[in-house]
Amino acid sequence: MHILQELWGSGTSLNVLQMTCRGVTVFILTLLLIRISGRRSFGMGSPLDNIIVILLGAVLSRTVVGASPFIPVIITCTAIVLLHRLFSWYKIKSSRFSHIVEGEKILLFKNGHFIQEGMDKALLHREDIMQEVRQTASTDDLSKIKLIYMERNGEISIVKKDIN
Repeated sequence: MHILQELWGSGTSLNVLQMTCRGVTVFILTLLLIRISGRRSFGMGSPLDNIIVILLGAVLSRTVVGASPFIPVIITCTAIVLLHRLFSWYKIKSSRFSHIVEGEKILLFKNGHFIQEGMDKALLHREDIMQEVRQTASTDDLSKIKLIYMERNGEISIVKKDIN
């Protein structure tokens, strides 16, 4: 038992070995939590997915530095991951819930014109959109562009006109 106390430590006055042991343990447990949460939590960047990244990082860091007890932190993180999984599952089942949690895409450009209402809602300036057009569509010629949206995950999508 004394060896565990030496390796694990207690409180906030941890030495390098104790913090390293905690860090390695939290790393392995975080990997497990992320696998439970699912791939989407770190791959898509939706508001729901970003919440889990922020919360897990904030809460798990407390146990590495000894600011919070280990077991309550792990239980809290497990609850956060399971809640994320439940919300993600329910979003699949309910379009209404999905729109509440994730929002809707915002139309920014159509028929050769910027949609000011959409740009205001997305908090984007025309030049922000043009930057994305240049980077994504490799053009600054808006006559080649049919539609531009801000997607639910915050990315800008560009639909080019069919040129036949």
